[in-house]
Amino acid sequence: MYPVELTTPMKADLVDAGFEDLTNATQVDEIIKTEGTVFVVINSVCGCAAGNARPAAKLAMQYSNKKPSRVATVFAGVDGEATAQVRQHALPYPPSSPCMGLFKNGQVVHFIERHQIEGRAAQDIAKELLDAFEAHC
Repeated sequence: MYPVELTTPMKADLVDAGFEDLTNATQVDEIIKTEGTVFVVINSVCGCAAGNARPAAKLAMQYSNKKPSRVATVFAGVDGEATAQVRQHALPYPPSSPCMGLFKNGQVVHFIERHQIEGRAAQDIAKELLDAFEAHC
């Protein structure tokens, strides 16, 4: 587990942008199993989360014409139970962080793994998310 004083600003980066902060498995199940689309970001302390994943998620939400019904985040290394539950819903994708998934009616319909985040510009990731929102929301 990471120290709260280290992760609080990183968590707030998405929460302040309107992402629901999920901290336990029940919250994860409730949001993912709802009807409609849910975009979930598994946040992390790594550099690719700060430079690529979080900015991409915020850009996509800012510029999307079609948006998910709900957006949420869990923090790997902090919200252990919630993170594990999102990963269960995201199978067959292997655990990684950061990563992000779009769920529709409880099923994963688009997923971006860490290796697809590392080394990519936030704008390119945001474009992929916008395309996924357009197709599924």
